[in-house]
Amino acid sequence: MLTNILEQLINGLRTGSIYALIALGYTMVYGIAKMINFAHGDIIMVGAYALYVAVALLHLPAIPAVIFTCVVCAVLGVIIERIAYKPLRNAPRLAVLITAIGVSYFLQSASLIIFKATPIPFQSIINVDSINIGGVTISGITIVTLVVTTISMIILTFFINKTKAGSAMRAVSEDMGAAQLVGINVNKTITMTFAIGSFLAAVAGILYICQYQSLKPTMGALPGIKAFVAAVLGGIGSIPGAMLGGIVLGIIESFSKAFISTELSDAIVFSVLVIVLLVRPSGFLGKKKSEKV
Repeated sequence: MLTNILEQLINGLRTGSIYALIALGYTMVYGIAKMINFAHGDIIMVGAYALYVAVALLHLPAIPAVIFTCVVCAVLGVIIERIAYKPLRNAPRLAVLITAIGVSYFLQSASLIIFKATPIPFQSIINVDSINIGGVTISGITIVTLVVTTISMIILTFFINKTKAGSAMRAVSEDMGAAQLVGINVNKTITMTFAIGSFLAAVAGILYICQYQSLKPTMGALPGIKAFVAAVLGGIGSIPGAMLGGIVLGIIESFSKAFISTELSDAIVFSVLVIVLLVRPSGFLGKKKSEKV
């Protein structure tokens, strides 16, 4: 029984780490640009297909293929921000939200036209041996996922807190108008935020496709929604909150599938979100902000 619990905990950490990487994109964009980019989940799908193109069609080795995938997604994030969101910078939030949903469906439809609806099998590029600790087997993909996620979190935290660009992001997040008055290029900062968020989504997409080894145009929809739930759960706008929310969500999902019901696991995840928001609307680490009227 204990071994089973430990295995599900490890599975939850692996899945939760992927959710956390995706959730960081949501929370960074919301924290700085004050918008929800619902197309963010589909960047994962684009990343998965970019990796497939790099490995299966261009025959690139693993590391160049990963770099190619991350660059494609980062550039796509910048293009989406420039074309779809920048013209709506001062528009009502509902208009931006509808645009984000439109971009999401556009990416799915474009992938459907290019790659068709039939799922494409994909052999993982991560070939790391499993290890056994105290009777608990930890797969190679789990080890790589946890290591990559931890390194990504550390680098991002350092970047946000210790660099000039990170200081600009924090300033824009606090007060966009005041940041502009002191000489910060708000447009450049928001574009950089989209690029970083999309880069992290590419990393999540690579880990996700190496775990499930199948591609389809809608593959990013559900992980994207769950990552958004993770961001809200942890406190949207908070980077540590996105990490915490992703890990908690992954563990809840893993234990729900193992000990309650596979069919009900998603319902349980969303029920936990509702309960947490009823008790603490700002999420685990979110800050309550008063609106001036």
